[in-house]
Amino acid sequence: MKKQAFLVQNIQETLALLSVDPFQPRLRTHKLKGELKDSYACSLGYNLRIVFKFVEYEQKQAILLESIGTHDEVY
Repeated sequence: MKKQAFLVQNIQETLALLSVDPFQPRLRTHKLKGELKDSYACSLGYNLRIVFKFVEYEQKQAILLESIGTHDEVY
């Protein structure tokens, strides 16, 4: 249970950083290639990633989350 609580907190903190500055160095945000070439990924600890896209929503730039999981799960 402690691991899950830590994971939830880590996801919340990362999403908060992502919403303020998607290219904050701590996130290690990078553009993806191949089938995911329109997407970006950021790190959520050692082996977890958040894959997302920049989209327009109500005439503003927004972040659309595509997946959260281990490196192997999201790529």
